[in-house]
Amino acid sequence: MFVFPAIYLGSFIAALISIWRNKPQGILIFLICALPIYTTTLSITFQYGFGDFIPFIQSFKELMILIGLWYVIMNRRGPLKLHLIDKLILFFFIYNFFYIILPIGQFGILKKLLAFKSLCFFVPVYFVGRFFEIEQLHVKKYFRFICAVTFFASLLLMYELFTYTHFQTFTGYADYNFYFFNQEPSGNYGLSWTFEVNEIGKGAKRFASFFSNPLEFAAATVMTTSILAALYTDQRNKIKIDSFGFIVLLSTFFCIFFALSRASMASYFLMIYTYSYLTGKRKFLRFIHIFFFAVVIAIVFFADKDVKGFIINTITFANLSSLGHVIEWLDGIQSMISHPFGIGLGESGRIAGSTGDNVGGESQLIIVGVQSGVLLLIVYIAIYFLLVKTAYKYFHVFTGKERKISLAIFLMKIGFIVPMLTSNFESYIYLSYLTWFLSGVLVNTVMIHQKNIKAQVDPINA
Repeated sequence: MFVFPAIYLGSFIAALISIWRNKPQGILIFLICALPIYTTTLSITFQYGFGDFIPFIQSFKELMILIGLWYVIMNRRGPLKLHLIDKLILFFFIYNFFYIILPIGQFGILKKLLAFKSLCFFVPVYFVGRFFEIEQLHVKKYFRFICAVTFFASLLLMYELFTYTHFQTFTGYADYNFYFFNQEPSGNYGLSWTFEVNEIGKGAKRFASFFSNPLEFAAATVMTTSILAALYTDQRNKIKIDSFGFIVLLSTFFCIFFALSRASMASYFLMIYTYSYLTGKRKFLRFIHIFFFAVVIAIVFFADKDVKGFIINTITFANLSSLGHVIEWLDGIQSMISHPFGIGLGESGRIAGSTGDNVGGESQLIIVGVQSGVLLLIVYIAIYFLLVKTAYKYFHVFTGKERKISLAIFLMKIGFIVPMLTSNFESYIYLSYLTWFLSGVLVNTVMIHQKNIKAQVDPINA
């Protein structure tokens, strides 16, 4: 079990050494290797009696980003021109900062600071990427590392399926959550309800491999699939996949199926469909249509009652999980109608959840709106939309590694829409940190491209 804390600590040290040697891309070593096993590392550390060290270990992720941000700012050359996305992100950060000071909400300064970090730490992560020089980024190398994470996760998933036992049963997951987050063990397996689906059989297990829960595992698989598509799509939109890529692709099917997340499973196929349409793969689109029709026929005529009920209840929001989302959405929307400027930091999401006073915490968008108000919700959605638009536009403009980043961000953002509606998405630190870092790299690349065009058109004023 100590292999996980060892990897976590080792990747942190390796990243620091890399930065010290003027290789800031080492930050990605930590993001890719350490963050998927973050919760597993902490729970194992607690289980072996080192609970006093957990706050110190938790701080590694923030410390790594702040060190990285300091490095890229200190080594930046030339004046900085802000993109509209930069301005909106800075506005989001500053506006939320005032909510720490203002006497809004029931929580004190300390818990407001924790809520602020949870809500806004994507901002420094984004700006690490925003100031990052893409010439220093070996995109194919690190994209392969991300793919390897899913491959190793699938190997552990095989063990879970073979023993039909959650890996978290051995890591001290339940004790860790109870001690640090006041979350009582729940469900039929002594973990939480997230690890099972009650509509299939007598509570069918869904697995998380070494991730924090099945929902993060499923969403991480969606991200890997977008990375995989970007990695193996050439300039003419042809797929050139090697044996490693094919194995990882099979791993994504395997992982998304046994994580049993409705939102991510829908997003997985939506993303594949979007990719096929974007790259002009008409034959594959026809295959998808035929395959979908065949699956519907198979479900109608051959599936057992449990599977049919699972699908029908999901579509109609009749099952307990989907109904729970709807109730939380309605509570959050009602709160935003009653308090359009928000009810304060920490009032929705993990902080409020630990006290049992959560308001609308089943959606990242609702969490933002309930805490900070409708204006900040609109800003957050605008940032998301602009990133999708920018990635789509420059996918058709860029070549090489820049094009791969554009495609990856576009597919990620499409794939994350549904999970964002049904979860506290920014709490999935592996996904949040990587996507915001790459989003910053994308915007930085766009600004460099625009500057180069201006220099060609008007070399005197550029």
